Amino acid sequence: MLRGFFITFEGGEGAGKSTQVQRLAAALRERGREVVVTREPGGSPGAEAVRHVLLSGAAEPFGSAMEAVLFAAARSDHVEQVIRPAVEGGAIVLCDRFLDSSRVYQGVTGNLAQDFMRSLERVTVNGMVPDLTIILDIDPAQGLQRAASRRGESDADRFEKETIEIHRRRRDAFLEIARSEPERYVIIDAGASPEEVAERIIGNVLQVIGETDLSEVR
Repeated sequence: MLRGFFITFEGGEGAGKSTQVQRLAAALRERGREVVVTREPGGSPGAEAVRHVLLSGAAEPFGSAMEAVLFAAARSDHVEQVIRPAVEGGAIVLCDRFLDSSRVYQGVTGNLAQDFMRSLERVTVNGMVPDLTIILDIDPAQGLQRAASRRGESDADRFEKETIEIHRRRRDAFLEIARSEPERYVIIDAGASPEEVAERIIGNVLQVIGETDLSEVR
């Protein structure tokens, strides 16, 4: 059986990652592709157990290194239980956040050493590097406004509640990572309409998976 594809979505809060993952999944399924949709933190039973600890802020008092280790433990389970089997089985896996979020959130704005982050990444990812990473780029102020509108009366999570300056640093870090490895990343303006964003994403993904006719996917 032919290997599938592993595609990740990255970007700041409120960039529309979840929405665009679902749009892409629907478009690919219409073309007869097997699609697995997942997310981080979470995505597997073991990783979902860690998700609440991370997003609630319960691990925050222990520092960025502890958060990075918890993310790594969740990611290892996620990769081995969900992502690798699906890709090796021929599916297209779409993941809302993956290793680049750790590079940015814990590495850059968590002020953790690159050597430490690379060591965690090497063990937890274990060769399962995305075939394509879509960076949804949005002005942090606009993204946070979207996030607040989405959650309504619910409290901001561990990462949404941080200062606008930290969110701006994260945006810059995502863009810098994308520029350093252009063969894997594509940057898309998430401030455009959801329909325009989806069309650009679909075009890039079809090229990666070897289908370039957009006439059937709108």
